[in-house]
Amino acid sequence: MLIGEYEHSLDVKGRLIMPAKLRESIGENFIITKGLDGCLFGFSKIEWERFEEKLKSLPLTNKNARDFVRFFLSGAVECEIDKQGRFLIASNLREYASMEKEVVIIGVGTRIEFWSKDKWLKYNSDENMSANEIAENMTMLGI
Repeated sequence: MLIGEYEHSLDVKGRLIMPAKLRESIGENFIITKGLDGCLFGFSKIEWERFEEKLKSLPLTNKNARDFVRFFLSGAVECEIDKQGRFLIASNLREYASMEKEVVIIGVGTRIEFWSKDKWLKYNSDENMSANEIAENMTMLGI
């Protein structure tokens, strides 16, 4: 399971170190793509295949479904972790996520999220996120 929060910096070439604890679960080759809320999503090959199957099952005749599939697949890139534990984040993905230097990497179960540190701090701010409000809203999902 992918869990935890880690901070690393992009190097001048746009490479990022994958934390060793996450590296074991995500694998040496993984998929990174545009994510929701302004971050990037990283999937192991197995999780990506599961996600891709769900995308394939969406109706081609539904515009929202087509837009959703385009959003995730158009930015998807296969990444390979080098011997130093680094991988390259494509420039279009760095631009999408407003990543310049400091990056927060979080494990969220079946995927990894990559956030610019500024966006992560804003997302986690008290004015944006209340654990109590989130918990109350989860009752609608049966949690």
